Amino acid sequence: MREGFRQSMAWLHTWSGLLVCWVLFLVFCAGTASYFREEITLWMKPELHASHSADIGTAQAAQVALTALQAKAPEASRWFITLPAERSTALRIGWISPPPKDAPPKTRGKFTSQIIDPLTGDKMPDVRETRGGEFLYRLHFDLHYMPPLWARWIVGFCAMFMLVAIVSGVITHKRIFKDFFTFRPKKGQRSWLDAHNATAVLALPYHLMITYTGLVTLMFMYMPWGIQTAYKGNQDSFFADVFPSAKNGKAAGKPMPLTPLQPLLAQAEQRWHGMHAVGITINHPGDANATIQIRREEEKGLNYIQPSVQYNGVTGALISADGEDIGGANATRGVLYGLHIGHFANPLLRVLFFLCGLTGCAMVATGALLWAVKTRQSHAKKLAQGGHIGAGFGLRLVEALNIGAIAGLPIAFAAYFWANRLLPVAMEKRPDAEMNWFFIAWGIAAVLAQIRPDRRMWQWQLWVGALLFMGIPVLNVFTTSSHLGVTLFMAQGPWPVAGFDLTVLALGIGLAFAAWHLGRKKKAVKKIGKAHSHNDADNANDAKLQEAA
Repeated sequence: MREGFRQSMAWLHTWSGLLVCWVLFLVFCAGTASYFREEITLWMKPELHASHSADIGTAQAAQVALTALQAKAPEASRWFITLPAERSTALRIGWISPPPKDAPPKTRGKFTSQIIDPLTGDKMPDVRETRGGEFLYRLHFDLHYMPPLWARWIVGFCAMFMLVAIVSGVITHKRIFKDFFTFRPKKGQRSWLDAHNATAVLALPYHLMITYTGLVTLMFMYMPWGIQTAYKGNQDSFFADVFPSAKNGKAAGKPMPLTPLQPLLAQAEQRWHGMHAVGITINHPGDANATIQIRREEEKGLNYIQPSVQYNGVTGALISADGEDIGGANATRGVLYGLHIGHFANPLLRVLFFLCGLTGCAMVATGALLWAVKTRQSHAKKLAQGGHIGAGFGLRLVEALNIGAIAGLPIAFAAYFWANRLLPVAMEKRPDAEMNWFFIAWGIAAVLAQIRPDRRMWQWQLWVGALLFMGIPVLNVFTTSSHLGVTLFMAQGPWPVAGFDLTVLALGIGLAFAAWHLGRKKKAVKKIGKAHSHNDADNANDAKLQEAA
């Protein structure tokens, strides 16, 4: 152990946070955005903004979708219907077409999906393809461009370091709540430390909850030994017992009419005490072995598990009901999972979660900056004492990574949204192109940061991020008919689109303020250095110390 227990915890807090801070910053940013992934998806499909206000019932929407499927895909082996819900009002249908007769054995059928008008059943014309908020949600734990299993191990490893950093940080700060009310501006390293303490303590319960429950979401991957022991390594049996799902047999080959859908929906919603259905899957439609599975909307409770019921597609008899009566262990995991994803939250609470997520981003960023400031100041002090120690490779690398991650990531997010508006609507593989622009922009920012990791690069990248974010509402004026002038000032909605525009505008203003403040500070440092440069080296070193801070 080092000098003492508290000093050991401080050392552990510093290194457990620093080594993974850049991955954690990405995970926090993408996860924070994911609280509004449905709203982001809606914003990235402006062709749906006009139909967003269409208000129809579940039964009517289901009948419209069923009629459309019977007309578009009568030979399909499976039909899918995604019904309008509170946060996603698009009506989507999908089907699996049978493989061609001359196809090789075991060839799978082609899946087709369409967004249809909830009133007429016609395909919505020219709705752009995009991953929308789903990309940011998957980026949160799949990291893109790598096998998901590897990514989840990396994210889990970083989350474990984060948990260690939080616990050791609480132990280190014996006056943690007093420190929360302490902020000393213009004090260099102390100011960064105060900012780090304030952002960490402000949402400490949230940070602990989100880190721990994040580990719980993938607990079966990180801790498989219990399953391997109890089920002799047969994980499929374990998941079948814990997460039972509807069983689907093969088609009988005997044509039979499909039972009416609306009575089954009414039965299911009565069974769920009035809660609505959000998804319907029809297996082997028009066959004697047809089945209809109906999934319930998420409950306004902490448990994320969605019950479902399965009916005979010909007689309408109930076959099974899953997810309604679960055990204590499964319910506990469902509650912890639900806490992490926050689907239970109303709009106000979701905004609070979003702000806590931004606080987490600030906590990680200030922690990474604090180490660089402290190390750079230590080098400057040694220079002031007559030493000749220059900035080491480690410090330069950390500073470049800080710029590339903390200032470069907002550029990547903004580039993703700009690509959504500027790429041709009918472009092939359009979702891939949008996601590629995210990483192209981020890659350019990271490379430039490696070439010139200094204050000027911080300022440039912060200004670029600010202009891109603040430019999004302006870009909407020229590319859509649902800009702030319509959604906000004319009050024609949809409100989630106005909320998105206002949020990116606020983020852009925040980045612009950071860039302006950085430029102002640089001018002050130059004045100090110029005023003292003709006297002695000590005063010049004072300027270096302030520059380092």
